[in-house]
Amino acid sequence: MGIHLDFQLMNKKSIRKIIIIFLILGILLIISTPVLTWSGRFLIRNDTLGQSDAVIVLTTGVDYYPRLTEAARIYKQQLTDKIIINGNRKSDTLRQIETLGYKPASHWSENPIRMLIVMGVPRKNIIAVNGEDIFDTVSEAKLVGKYALDQGIKNITIVTSKFHTKRAGYIWEYTYPDELTIKVSAAQDDPFDPDSWWKSGRQIRALLGEYGGWLYYFWHTE
Repeated sequence: MGIHLDFQLMNKKSIRKIIIIFLILGILLIISTPVLTWSGRFLIRNDTLGQSDAVIVLTTGVDYYPRLTEAARIYKQQLTDKIIINGNRKSDTLRQIETLGYKPASHWSENPIRMLIVMGVPRKNIIAVNGEDIFDTVSEAKLVGKYALDQGIKNITIVTSKFHTKRAGYIWEYTYPDELTIKVSAAQDDPFDPDSWWKSGRQIRALLGEYGGWLYYFWHTE
């Protein structure tokens, strides 16, 4: 009898502890949700667009195809008449394989160009910049930005993933403070949701990687 009562008492105590734990977790969630939302929204920059000489589609990172659809959307709004893409990134391993005689089945730019064409952008309005040594946003800005300036392009719209927009804009403006006029457009079809990113493992990785990118950039910028 005493053992039975002790067992019931122990269960009641365990239930109380579980309820208290869930209450604490619930309170923390209520408090933390605005902070989590802010941390997602902070990463996003989406400028009001005007006419630009070219739309530059950034390649580094993830979710490239929504960036292409956004570039095509801007083109069809008659806010630009040129779209610049870049690609053909190569690692040392790929270069070693190429020495064995490997050749790609088609030019690296053919697939994104065909995607833009089916979305209403004529081939003659698409410029492909070879970027074998592009490996991050900084190297991409240096190579593609220089190309744009060499072509007399000075007013650009950068298209990238939502969570990447603020850092990309900052890097491009830091690299070309006087030479380029820069607007940034977040890809509308990009899946990143700043109000619930913590519910998706993929978006958690994207957000953590982006904040890591900020830290790396400031650590290595003089």
